[in-house]
Amino acid sequence: MARRKYREEQIVMILKESEAGAKTEELCRKYGVSPNTFYAWRRKFAGMTVPDIRKLRSLEEENLKLKRKVGELTMDLDAAKELLSKNW
Repeated sequence: MARRKYREEQIVMILKESEAGAKTEELCRKYGVSPNTFYAWRRKFAGMTVPDIRKLRSLEEENLKLKRKVGELTMDLDAAKELLSKNW
């Protein structure tokens, strides 16, 4: 099954419909979203606006890049320590 990518505006709109009183099952069926995805969105994005969600996503992407760099540097440091610890 193809995976859809929902834009920030769509997520906010769906969550606002839910807050207005629409039933979760109906919203999930209408937009083709699983209930698990809907509840994850609600837990993560409840009360946020579109700019807030965009900022959160950009920060998450930046955090992921930084974690990868730290991992690479840690591997390099471990390799250098291992080389230096050997007796020649």
